[in-house]
Parts: sequence; C-alpha cells; structure tokens
Amino acid sequence: MNKIKSIAIFCGSNEGNDTIIIDQAKQLGKMLAIQNITLVYGAAKIGIMGIVAEAVLQHQGKAIGVIPEFLKLKEVVHLGLHKLITTKNMHERKLKIHELSDGFIALPGGFGTFEELFEIITWAQLGLHQKPIGLLNSNGFFNDLISMLETMTAKGFLKIENLDLLIVDDNIDSLLSKMKAFKPKYVPKWLKTELT
Repeated sequence: MNKIKSIAIFCGSNEGNDTIIIDQAKQLGKMLAIQNITLVYGAAKIGIMGIVAEAVLQHQGKAIGVIPEFLKLKEVVHLGLHKLITTKNMHERKLKIHELSDGFIALPGGFGTFEELFEIITWAQLGLHQKPIGLLNSNGFFNDLISMLETMTAKGFLKIENLDLLIVDDNIDSLLSKMKAFKPKYVPKWLKTELT
C-alpha cells in the first residue's frame, strides 16, 4: 500500500452548474481531512478549487496552496490556508505541486485542469514519477474523455500500460483505496524490442 500523506487536486476555478459535482467536491475535501491527507492545490478561494479547500479546512484538515505571483490577487487567493507558496511562474508552480504531493486527483474543470492532468500523466509515462493519478468522474463528467483515451489505445497511439496509469472512479472512497493500492507498470515510451 502507498502511504499517501498529501494529494494534489486539479480542478476548476469555476463552480460550474452541476450540484452533484459541487457536492462531491465538498465530500472529497471532507474525506481528505478525515484521512489526514494534506490538500495541495492552486491556492484559490473560488470555484471547485475553493470548495474543496473550504471543506478540508472546515473538517480540521491541512491545506497548502501554490500560486504564481501574477495570479496572487486578494480577491482570488485563499488567505486561510496553512501554507501559501508563491512561485515565479506557472512552470515553477507545477514543479512545486509535484514535489509536495504523494498523488494527484483531477476533478471537473476547464482547459487548465486538463493541462495539469495530462502533464502529470505524461511525466508518469516518461518515468519521471510513479505516483498514483486519480480521475474522479463526478456525474459522468469525464465519460467522453475516457472514451477518447480508449480510442487512442485502440488506434495504437497509447499503450494500455500507460492508459492504466490513470485510476478512474466515480466514488471517492473507492478512488482513494485504488490510489493507495496502485503499483505502476513502467514501460519506457521509446524502448523498442530489437528483432533478431
């Protein structure tokens, strides 16, 4: 079993309009606090990001925010976190979030959420880390993405071993359990078996 003491959450800076997604974000924050797992995230007090952070804090959990200087606006940044880390730019922010986290979970969001998710999966695919990556498929939000990934595998653009780097579930308890049990099957992306 993986010891997961901290999880980075990738999610929207908007709340969206689906109450099931919002409720599950609250439940995830509560569960992180109950399991004594530190939240590492983008430091905002708005959107799904803010909802998860508030739920963590309301249940006496620990939250660490990482934000680049240019986004550090008083109306956006959460000032009630246990620790707020300011970085020079987005790249440094992502490196710091990776450094502070034992695993990653993506919730519904927009372009930024998808960019963070795919970068961290790519890093795993390249063998840069072996941390579990979860996808919380709240109310079927990621169904089309999952279908696209399966198409990529079927068409030969994505190895099944790399598809399996993404742990998908619509239940928080089950997702966290799978992440704790995760054993990576690292297959070097560029390694070719030589023909004899």
